[in-house]
Amino acid sequence: MNEEMFDTLLNKVSKKIQKEDTVMRNALSANLKLQVTCRFLATRDSLASLQYLYRVPKCSISKFLPDVFDAIYEALQDYITVPQKESEWQDIINEFELKWNFPSCIGAIDGKHVVIQCPSNTGSQYYNYKGTFSIVLLALVDGNYNFTCIDIGSYGSQSDGGIFAKSNLMKAIETKQLKIPENSMIVGDDAFPLKSYLMKPYPRRFQQTDREKIYNYRHCRARRIVENAFGIMASRFRVFRKPILLAPQTTMKLIKASCALHNWIRKSNSTSSISGIVPLRATQERHFIHEARQKTEELADYFIGEGAVNWQHKMIH
Repeated sequence: MNEEMFDTLLNKVSKKIQKEDTVMRNALSANLKLQVTCRFLATRDSLASLQYLYRVPKCSISKFLPDVFDAIYEALQDYITVPQKESEWQDIINEFELKWNFPSCIGAIDGKHVVIQCPSNTGSQYYNYKGTFSIVLLALVDGNYNFTCIDIGSYGSQSDGGIFAKSNLMKAIETKQLKIPENSMIVGDDAFPLKSYLMKPYPRRFQQTDREKIYNYRHCRARRIVENAFGIMASRFRVFRKPILLAPQTTMKLIKASCALHNWIRKSNSTSSISGIVPLRATQERHFIHEARQKTEELADYFIGEGAVNWQHKMIH
């Protein structure tokens, strides 16, 4: 983020984070609060070190951080938008086809465990399979590493597939609330359920045919976009590289603000007025296994036929 972008962001959030002076003391400036917050996100500095760097008590920093996170997300939430028009989904499909050689793909989905300090009196709720405590960020990413839909706050003990099953995104897709083009799909890893709109790789076994290996390679090539997006965000905001020593509610605000900043920086000054997914009522689960397997077979045939690329055989041998 350069100086010009910082000033732009400051103009967007200053009214929400600037407090009035009192008889007892002058209020901290919005500029200073945003500087401290950006420094906290971009580095792994503790609140104790930030208080000496900016001459602001760490108790004051801990109080205004949640407000600044909220202000950043509210100011930039239009940059994390679920497409509501078929043409917008088609742009993502074209992007995946052109850049990553995967047809009819509207996004890659995965979950990121954001490591936190174990909250008190929570038992094993936040304890994940990696042996740490975490909050899960479930994200759908387009072909240019931008987040199009995020679901934050699930316990680290839950699986990616279980989180997706309870998400508004799945409900919106299955109730056809989104104008997604026919036969389009999301790509995910083995943790997600196989559905007609959600493709996963062939099961790993000792002997796979070249056809299955090619499909899995092409699938992985498209799916890794979401992992790369997490990596880009963690490289830009190094606060994610160690356990976050904040309360879970504040950490969720931090994640939302970071995702919004990530998209805003990547999209520069582009604007969007599309709203995100609204909460929907739960719907009865539908079974798409047969249709999903048929679509997987069709893609596998496509990748060794019309959609073959000359370097794919080298990658599986």
